[in-house]
Amino acid sequence: RFHFAGADGDTVWGQIVKTRGAQAGLPVAFLVHGGPQGSFGDAWSFRWNPKLFAAPGYAAVTVDFHGSTGYGQAFTDAINRDWGGTPLEDLRLGLAAAGREDAQLDTANACALGGSYGGFMVNWIAGNWSEGFKCLVSHSGVFDQRAMAYETEELWFSEWEFGGPYYEPSAAAAYERNNPVNLVRNWRTPMLVIHGERDFRIPYSQSLGVFNALQRRGIPSRLVVFPDENHW
Repeated sequence: RFHFAGADGDTVWGQIVKTRGAQAGLPVAFLVHGGPQGSFGDAWSFRWNPKLFAAPGYAAVTVDFHGSTGYGQAFTDAINRDWGGTPLEDLRLGLAAAGREDAQLDTANACALGGSYGGFMVNWIAGNWSEGFKCLVSHSGVFDQRAMAYETEELWFSEWEFGGPYYEPSAAAAYERNNPVNLVRNWRTPMLVIHGERDFRIPYSQSLGVFNALQRRGIPSRLVVFPDENHW
C-alpha cells in the first residue's frame, strides 16, 4: 500500500501488486475501479482481480480516487457531478506516486484498464491524458452521457450523479462537463473495447460508439462483444 497527496491535498491511497521475485522494468496495468463508489480493497473476485493482472508479469497498480468508499462520506461524495475532475487528478498523481514508491515499475510503459465507471474513466483518459499510456482497455464504459441518461435501466443513478434528468439545463451542464464523446478529437491511444450485449446498466451501444470513434480516427482498436453477458 502507498499514499500520496491527491486532489485538494487530500490523502489518497493505492496498492501495487506484483508476483514474487519480480524484476525491474515491470510494465504497469493501471486498474480503475467501477462504482464509482467502490474500492480496490482486500477482497477477491473473478472480475478485475489485480493478482490475475499481475500474474503474467505486470505490476498491477490501483488508486482509490475521490469517490471511493472506505475513507469517509465526504470523500465518497466528492465525485458527485465531478466524474472527470478530482478522480482524474488523483489517478495522474497516483501513477506518479507509485513510480516513486517502487523503482521496479516502468510507469512510462503502462496500460489503463477499467470497467463500468472504470470504463468511463478510460474513455475520459483517452481525451484528457492521451500521452500517458501505451494502450487502453474500456469495458462496459460510458461514452456519451446524454445517451446514457436516457438509455440506462438505472435512471436514478445518472440523475443522482449529475443533479437531475438531462433535460434540466442545470443538470445538462454537469453531464456535458464529464462527457467523453466531446473529446474524441484528442483520442490517439490504441484501445480494446469490451461489452456484454445483455448489459442494460450501460447499454452496449455505448461501446459501439467508442469503437466507431476509434475506427473513424484510424486508431488501432478491437471490439469484443459477448452476446450472452450482462454488465458483470
